[in-house]
Amino acid sequence: MDQLRRRLPHVWAEGKRLFVTWHLYGSLPHALYPPPNKQNAGQAFVWMDRYLDSARGGPLYLKQPPIAQLVVDSIHYGAQHLQYYELEAFVVMANHVHLLVLPRVSPSRFLQTLKGYTAREANRLLGRTGQPFWQTESYDQFSYCTSQCDCLA
Repeated sequence: MDQLRRRLPHVWAEGKRLFVTWHLYGSLPHALYPPPNKQNAGQAFVWMDRYLDSARGGPLYLKQPPIAQLVVDSIHYGAQHLQYYELEAFVVMANHVHLLVLPRVSPSRFLQTLKGYTAREANRLLGRTGQPFWQTESYDQFSYCTSQCDCLA
């Protein structure tokens, strides 16, 4: 089991599914990100996910079909061509992305590729330069489930 720590702990167990969420830069109020330290990782994730799901303000670039399609295509490219992971499921929301994969490489490697490429291309499509697109951190959790049905139920 590999563990990387930035502001949040990132744990990856080889051979286990990984659930990852990342969001647009500025989609969480700076004063509230990351969630308060009083919360455990699960509580922090639930708080963040509910906030992002209910957000009516902040950047909502992923509502734009060309931007959302860019992210969808990049997720598929990472699985099919780069073979960084086996793709189980994903959803692109207005301001964040959920991804369930079985990694074949370090999650930091595939996230750097995925987020880096989509940020450059999305900013190009939006006519933005020199501005961050994604929040640097991601929330992740490896899954102990034994079948796809367990994970997606």
